[in-house]
Amino acid sequence: MATIASLREWLSLPPLTPAEDYGFFGPESVTWRVWSYPTSLTVGFQRAVVIEELDPALVAAVDATHAIYDRPRTRYDRTLRYFAMVMFGDSRSTAHAADILVKVHSKGIGIDPVTHRSYDANDPASQLWIHLTAWHSILVAYEKYGPGRLSEADELQYWAECARAAELQTCDPADVPRTRAGITEYFEQMRPQLIGSEIARKAMRHLLRAEVMMPEIPRVLRPMFTLVYAFLRRGTLATMPRWMREMAGLPTGRVLDVLVTAPMSAAFTLVSLNARLQIQLLRLISPMTVPVAGPVLLKMPPAEAVTLTPREAQERYGYDIPAQAHQALRDKQRARVFGRGEAPDEQGLRESEAVLGEISRKAM
Repeated sequence: MATIASLREWLSLPPLTPAEDYGFFGPESVTWRVWSYPTSLTVGFQRAVVIEELDPALVAAVDATHAIYDRPRTRYDRTLRYFAMVMFGDSRSTAHAADILVKVHSKGIGIDPVTHRSYDANDPASQLWIHLTAWHSILVAYEKYGPGRLSEADELQYWAECARAAELQTCDPADVPRTRAGITEYFEQMRPQLIGSEIARKAMRHLLRAEVMMPEIPRVLRPMFTLVYAFLRRGTLATMPRWMREMAGLPTGRVLDVLVTAPMSAAFTLVSLNARLQIQLLRLISPMTVPVAGPVLLKMPPAEAVTLTPREAQERYGYDIPAQAHQALRDKQRARVFGRGEAPDEQGLRESEAVLGEISRKAM
């Protein structure tokens, strides 16, 4: 009986509240169509966080905090929630979250043990890498396992919306490519800078194990989820370019790449037909993301049916643009780390808990 009660509670839906407004995109956007498809916050997001680790500056910051190893569940949950806020959240809350994220990233500084160069999580180049890797990965997963390739017009709109979202980052939105060819060129330009170092390979192997980011699964469902995790890993690998996998020492088998496609596509198609099922699965993957994405999946209208640009929201709600935000804190962090050899202050991380979720809470 306890198992049945646990399963019933696990499958129940939490109450959802309509958003204040449509945020930065809205129901007519290509962003909502692509990012709300079940491939996005599963294979697409896993692909993004795995590929990101090939950037030596980023993986140095990740390895220094050790958060993906010490608290992978909350790290994944908080990161998914932030990306969902950018896509689906209301303009006020998301502008606030982006502002706090600059403070969080202010502690991501140090010396990369591989290249021996300094790194800074707020560096515009690092922010552009994270931003484009995420948007590109979400689209790759959508086109491979979802409805298929976007039309030319939709594709142009998608990358224009990607540039709009970049206004929430410290990078320059003008640096965001606006075409598929431009995105391909960007990754080719980045390729010589990427390194499959030991810390990168370790992080990538770890992040490909979806089970480390999942909560305790009811015993009756564990055999099924063992199979699900295996398919997610293989499905994510199949979306990655062979040269990236070779650089990272990951499997490159062409046969399995082909074999995984049909069952993955069928599963995502089935899930996409039921919004309630999507929310239940999202609750499993990222409970903190459900209040943000749930109303969109259920097509709940917001209190005010308007959209803003991030720049409009920053001006309306009194936030500096990210590239210029919190310079005093960022200078203080550099003085602590590079000047006095101390650990960075965790002020931003503490403040972020009210917006992105508690860091110390137990996996649900």
